[in-house]
Amino acid sequence: MGPVGPRTSRNRASAVVMLALAACGVPVGALWAWIAPPVHAVVAISRKGERVHEYLGSESQNFFVAPFVLLGLLGVLAVVAAVAAWQWRDHRGPEMVGALTVGLIGAAAAAAGVGALLVRLRYGALDFDTVQLSDGDHQLTYVRQAPPVFFGHLPLQILATLLSPTAAASLVYALCATGTVRDDLGAYPPINRPAAVLPSVSPTPVAEQH
Repeated sequence: MGPVGPRTSRNRASAVVMLALAACGVPVGALWAWIAPPVHAVVAISRKGERVHEYLGSESQNFFVAPFVLLGLLGVLAVVAAVAAWQWRDHRGPEMVGALTVGLIGAAAAAAGVGALLVRLRYGALDFDTVQLSDGDHQLTYVRQAPPVFFGHLPLQILATLLSPTAAASLVYALCATGTVRDDLGAYPPINRPAAVLPSVSPTPVAEQH
């Protein structure tokens, strides 16, 4: 009797992985919105009567820190997803790598969208030109700006954030694949190569010396 096939078809397994990863992007985005540091700034009127703003101390670094935190969270998700997908032994192979790629792109997009929405609701939309200044001798107001989800607004910068988790997952999956001795990675259907049998060679008779 041959090996029993998997209960889940390959297409269904790929769909499950893609949908599950895309759904995981929602809590990742919510967690990022909770822990991402905002950017503190001050808005004031200069001696020339112009409205100016300046970021406090090293607060401008949060424009880099916040997107990097999102990349870190997505990287953790990518590693866990790759290891979990490798445990689904029946469906190991390039199809699963493709499902991981599509699913993690969806997860990154969902995390960025949810995170951007939540920080917008938490901190509001900041317009330095319309900030109401305090009354008194020193007209200034301290404000908080929502952290960004991307390192910039260029398409390549956004694409790099969306594709970074897929690179991490592909690397982890490749490392798992190099650790197996089977050419089929243990997936279904198994590939059993016949063992190479060397032909027997009869010993050459040695002539008797007189």
